[in-house]
Amino acid sequence: MSARRPRSSGSPKARPRPEGQVRRSQVLTTFGPGALVDFPKHAAIMGGLESWGDPDKEGFQQVFEERLEAALRHREQNPRLRLFSPPSSPDAPDAPARGITAFEFPGWFIEQPADARVGEGGFRSRRLLHWRAIERGSHGKVVPIRFVRACPNGHIGDIDWKGFAHGGRTECSRELFLDERGTSGDLADILVRCACKASRSLVDATMKGEQSPLGPCWGDTPWLPGAAPGDEGAPACVDEQGKPVRNKLLVRSATNAYFPQNVSAISIPADAVKQALREATEAAWGDLESAEGEDDIAHELKKARYKHLRDRFSARDLWAEVQRKRSGVSEEGRGIKAAELDTFLAIPESAGEDTPDKEDFFANALSLAPARPGAMQRISRVVLVHRMREVAVQLGFTRFEAPARDVDYELSLGVRTAPLAREVTWLPAVENRGEGIFLALDPGAVARWRDRRPVETRETRLIAGFEAWKKHRQVKKARFPGVTYVMLHSLSHLLLTAVSLECGYAASSIRERIYLDGDRCGILLFTGTPDAEGTLGGLVQVGKKLGHHLAAALELGRLCSNDPVCAQHHPDDAHEERFLHGAACHGCLLVSEPSCEWSNELLDRSLVVDTVEDSGAAFFAET
Repeated sequence: MSARRPRSSGSPKARPRPEGQVRRSQVLTTFGPGALVDFPKHAAIMGGLESWGDPDKEGFQQVFEERLEAALRHREQNPRLRLFSPPSSPDAPDAPARGITAFEFPGWFIEQPADARVGEGGFRSRRLLHWRAIERGSHGKVVPIRFVRACPNGHIGDIDWKGFAHGGRTECSRELFLDERGTSGDLADILVRCACKASRSLVDATMKGEQSPLGPCWGDTPWLPGAAPGDEGAPACVDEQGKPVRNKLLVRSATNAYFPQNVSAISIPADAVKQALREATEAAWGDLESAEGEDDIAHELKKARYKHLRDRFSARDLWAEVQRKRSGVSEEGRGIKAAELDTFLAIPESAGEDTPDKEDFFANALSLAPARPGAMQRISRVVLVHRMREVAVQLGFTRFEAPARDVDYELSLGVRTAPLAREVTWLPAVENRGEGIFLALDPGAVARWRDRRPVETRETRLIAGFEAWKKHRQVKKARFPGVTYVMLHSLSHLLLTAVSLECGYAASSIRERIYLDGDRCGILLFTGTPDAEGTLGGLVQVGKKLGHHLAAALELGRLCSNDPVCAQHHPDDAHEERFLHGAACHGCLLVSEPSCEWSNELLDRSLVVDTVEDSGAAFFAET
């Protein structure tokens, strides 16, 4: 898939040369709409969905996932919302251009003179030029400035450098300069200076709240077609209390410049007849979506191209399916994760042979001996997932802070995400295929553990930290997911680390999925990619020796290299600001960000094993 700039001149039939290429799966994680990208000769912001083209006219590949589509249609209040893969680059050199448009951003540049000298005070001075000045006058080589303004809700724009240097709006039209001292790039060593001798340190741009000289956010969306960065007529960006959101200084290449908000679902098998009805309705949706009753469906079935539907399904069945599809509610009425948990808990020990027709899902449960040794006594079920398909969709994005997740439905809370398009009619999606292992904890053991007094005490501390986090992040709607979720999440990280040492996959390529429904709970560790790495069989082999890996995981958690400091951490400690961590740090529980479904938060190993500070709250207490 290519990223291309809008055509500015030349023949309308000319095919613009792509500025760069990325994998389609990277669009959902790094290079989606609104992402800041550095190309070899340009700095740009990836365009919104409108600039990708019409998915119907340009032949984008549609992605189908019934449960995920139903949840998203209900969330977006759009019964016609569809999922498409990002456009792929055409192989033929004479084929029409197709890809993702990237708009040049920011609009300010720094001149790179060949004879740059260090002046008074050790400062190296370079001209700061706007793109309009570059088009009008002579200049040397220029590079995009690395500083812009943005707000946590994803809006972004150029800094008013003239106003910043003069401490407010000014009519001064003299040249601007960026003075830097040393090579560290520290903001204290950077000055924005005007030829009239007005100057200001870039450190002032980091001031928060009303003192910020970057002003309020005006909702700039330069990644969307027709956007006008800096337009004073644009509606102001306000928070939940109606107060203006203030801009912050953002370094374009920083890791906090783009946080995509994704939601995913595992494809699970459905009843064969129902599945056939769904697929038939989806295939004929272009003609059936406007139907107003059974008579309209019967009229469509008379067409020759729908003879195969007429022979298998009645107009009544198809009309019922059309109504269900329009409603945006899945037939089961279950959440995304709840339906997956039901499936994993119902898989028999023998599920037949792994044949090509089971490309999307094939799994079987292990037979566990009644008298299991050690920690395996608390494991009630192990499922080997030989083949699985995951569909991931991007809904929006934020800057500065990742959106907080709802552990049930993986939708954001608190921070409003920036839109991918001015009018969202479809969403970008990718299909990943791979394998995994699922383990379920004994519901009775979970209920007995949760009733212990030390567990209740530990939960009180975690809730205090969660409330402090809500106050710090100014999040109102979030709810504490419960001590059971924190225990499951911590166990998942320990097991992921232990498994990665022997399964053949890098730890960063293994991901987790936590399931919690009352006392029923489980963990899915899986890997999935659009290519062959997701199907090597390493995790399935690990699942056959789960007892060995579980023991290794628990041993990893008992002693951290940062103990006793790690084990003595209090979640509500305002000085450390690690409100969602109990006994957890980089030395024990934290894993690579792509592997974790909650951004390495809500972790406490003292709920899994006894630590040097706490005992009695561990689910796998030593006996």
